[in-house]
Amino acid sequence: MQHHPARLIARKRDGHELSAGEIQDLVGGVVDGTLGEAQLGAFLMAVCCNGMSPQETTALTLAMRDSGRVLRHAQVAKPKIDKHSTGGVGDKVSLLLAPLVAAAGVAVPMVSGRGLGHTGGTIDKLAALPGYRTDLSPERFGEVLDQCGYAMMAPSAELAPADRRMYATRDVSGTVESIPLITSSILAKKLAEGIDGLVMDVKCGRAAFLPAADDATALMESLCAVGSAAGIRMAALRTDMDHPLGLALGNSLEVAEVLAALEGQCPDDLAELTLALGAEMLLLAGVASDADAARAVLQRLWRDGVARQVFRHNLELQGGDLRVLEDPEVLGRAPHVLAVEAQGTGFVADVDPLALGELVVDLGGGRRQPGDAIDPHVGIVLKHVLGDAVRTGDVLAFVHARTRGAAEAAVGRVLAAMPVGEERRKRGALVLQRLA
Repeated sequence: MQHHPARLIARKRDGHELSAGEIQDLVGGVVDGTLGEAQLGAFLMAVCCNGMSPQETTALTLAMRDSGRVLRHAQVAKPKIDKHSTGGVGDKVSLLLAPLVAAAGVAVPMVSGRGLGHTGGTIDKLAALPGYRTDLSPERFGEVLDQCGYAMMAPSAELAPADRRMYATRDVSGTVESIPLITSSILAKKLAEGIDGLVMDVKCGRAAFLPAADDATALMESLCAVGSAAGIRMAALRTDMDHPLGLALGNSLEVAEVLAALEGQCPDDLAELTLALGAEMLLLAGVASDADAARAVLQRLWRDGVARQVFRHNLELQGGDLRVLEDPEVLGRAPHVLAVEAQGTGFVADVDPLALGELVVDLGGGRRQPGDAIDPHVGIVLKHVLGDAVRTGDVLAFVHARTRGAAEAAVGRVLAAMPVGEERRKRGALVLQRLA
């Protein structure tokens, strides 16, 4: 490192602004190891406590992007637009959105992550598709993108390697919630994909990474400002995560829901959010004049089965078993499926996404630690949602579990997460705020 790391850390500790060159030097030390673990933790804590200016956050993002390989996709003439979600319970939008937007003539290069805790990850859902490969080389990633319009890849060690070490240190140093650090972590990886634009789905509510609306809005503003400064087109939606998204919770169950959705059998909230994000992607790509026109295009491509054809092409190119398109049973199923029956008559008064998400993790469908194995078949399928009228004995949900004991133990937790009461409540708006 050209600068003494302790001096830079002390300056940030004291609230001073670092130059782009100083930040680049620190990130270089992250990658080559000359910045020690204690020093990295101290720097991250200084940022967490004192924040960063927009200029500093942009410099950090670009330095992290440039710490590894940056893809270009010169062979792809179409506009390249991606979408990223901050994560939620039942959020399988990417699997449906990517082929739909690709069908509209927009290239979607999507490098996605694995889930941790109660929030699921796109790569874990794709792993539930027999044979599907996400460990693509950057070259193969570009080929698939060119041939079918979208490609899905797990994070590569070649892309933004500085983020890998910084994220691991944030996780153990109490600095995860810093808006500048979240912004740079998300955008460094996305900018390395080789995109022209990015639509962010920033969730708020009980099961969101940032539950408070003000924090979610601050992250939206930071992402849009830094992304724009880095040279890509940006849009962001703040969306509700006070309820699960869709009806299926758990990897293979969510994939089955996506397969049904491609056939036109889609839960209303999943369809609404997919179309809202897809319209933003088409607007960023410049292939639609306004949101209504973009939505109409997407609805037609969905209804006419074009999105399903694109999904099939991608499945074939990335090694997936094409039989799932005709027979979702190819995905497999948990050995024990148990109905959860309502214990009274009235209306479903709540569907707690955090409680249900944590239950899926405890069933084996998620991770507490990054190295934990996942059972793709376990989870929950809801049969009723907020405000539905139910009678004693009606099935509220089905639990899918590895053992009979686990299924039986889950029943009480589902009942607690889905109480039945006398008051009929309606779900609020799904899309809460737009920033572009």
